Amino acid sequence: MIYKDEPLTEAQIKELDALESRPVEFDADCPELTADQLKQIAAQARAKRVTRRQVVALRVSAATLEKAKATGHGYTGFMSRLLDLAINNPEMVKRCL
Repeated sequence: MIYKDEPLTEAQIKELDALESRPVEFDADCPELTADQLKQIAAQARAKRVTRRQVVALRVSAATLEKAKATGHGYTGFMSRLLDLAINNPEMVKRCL
């Protein structure tokens, strides 16, 4: 089994190299994609690239960062959602100006 954070073993590398030369075999569970399906996937990928979140740097107090990190893994997403809610609330915006 291959794990994300572990380096590949020699045996795993050999197995992957051997698989590289084998043809792909499509079946009922995994049919080959049609040209239309590939176009739809490409369109979805383009749309996702356009709507991707922007990366910005913000200065926050140490206490705020500590509280955010205390929420656990994904705290930056949590902070992004929290900022979205606050910026879309006119009362909150007025209070913070």
